[in-house]
Amino acid sequence: MSVAPDPSEIFDRAVEEGERRLDQSMLELVSTSFIAGFTIVFGIVALGIAEAVVRPRYGEVAKIAGSLAFGVGVVFLVVGRAELFNENFFDPTAKAVDADDSWMVGSLARLWVVTFALNLVGGGLFVAVLTVEGALPAGTPEVLSHTAEEIVHRRAAPEFVKGIVGGALVALLSFLLAAVNSVGSRITLSYVVGVLLTLGPFDHVIVTILHVLFGVLFEANIGLGALAETTAVVTAGNLVGGLGLVTLTHVAQAKGARESDE
Repeated sequence: MSVAPDPSEIFDRAVEEGERRLDQSMLELVSTSFIAGFTIVFGIVALGIAEAVVRPRYGEVAKIAGSLAFGVGVVFLVVGRAELFNENFFDPTAKAVDADDSWMVGSLARLWVVTFALNLVGGGLFVAVLTVEGALPAGTPEVLSHTAEEIVHRRAAPEFVKGIVGGALVALLSFLLAAVNSVGSRITLSYVVGVLLTLGPFDHVIVTILHVLFGVLFEANIGLGALAETTAVVTAGNLVGGLGLVTLTHVAQAKGARESDE
């Protein structure tokens, strides 16, 4: 029977994974980030299809069906070891703290900037393909457009809070993945987080922007100013929730556990 790792062991595992991510060549990082971008679009499309099928008969229950469908996209990411912005906060930061090297700041910036940009490139291209007329089942474009309009028309304060929670959820997933030993556990955790993320709905900046892009290409009532504001607010929320609320507190916990052991 396997024993759950303590905070120090989880931290050590995160450091090892963080080193792998920070040591990627530019070609590997670009490719992995691009793959993550189009992979998460499968979850967004699954959400749209599920809601479109369920809503005519069951109304608001369709949102639960959409959340259950979206979780599959996060499973694809985790099992495939793709590189999604925010999901790569905890492990690389753990490595940077463990190394206690100021040069790591540049490595972290490289990782996060490239990941953010290529997630959008990969996802954006796939969104463009899927918005070709007739590519998606009937009703799906309307669901995706309606959700996109809801996102950009939220007030800044609740949108920021949704970004904090979304960032915390995805960063927490990285921590939890370092605490389990089996592929089955990784699948279960990633699916649960994916469902919770969309059940809120809470915001992960890449998922949010790609969802809004569906609306833009389906000619929803979305202006570029609203898209830019949403991107800025959600990104700020993700950084507060992902880095501040989850990553730094768990790093502090692990460092404190090491001091206790000593």
